[in-house]
Order: sequence, then C-alpha cells, then structure tokens
Amino acid sequence: MPDLTAYEDDVLALLDRHGARLVARVHTTTGPVGQPTEVQIIDLPSEAALTAYLDDPDRLAMSARRDACVARTEVMRVRHV
Repeated sequence: MPDLTAYEDDVLALLDRHGARLVARVHTTTGPVGQPTEVQIIDLPSEAALTAYLDDPDRLAMSARRDACVARTEVMRVRHV
C-alpha cells in the first residue's frame, strides 16, 4: 500500500490547478476482498473541472505508476446534503 499512498499523494496534489479540493481521504480497515483500499471525496466546481483533472498531462504521465498499484477506480457523482 505504500506505492498506492505515494501515487495518490502525487495526483491529489494536482487538484488545486483545477479549482478542486480534497474533502476527505480514508483507508478502509476491514471488509470483504475487493473492497476499495482508499476512498476520496473531492469537491470540484464543475464537470469540466473533473474532465480537466482526469486529463491533466501530469496525471496522465503517472499512468504506469497508477496501473502498478490501483486495481480499479470508480467515480461517483454525489451532492452535499
């Protein structure tokens, strides 16, 4: 998990340039196999900002690192209640 944490540290540092902020970042402690290891809540100003973050050239340059330590990514759109 150290590789995952280091990778996420680096990609999450790119959020500011897209007007986004990290609201919460947690690691799971127990659960069934296949459960996410890390969950992040990110506040983005728009769908365009999400697309820009996902397509950020510096983020894309880390794709090999991501592929080595991330099994899958799920993006869920949520709203504050």
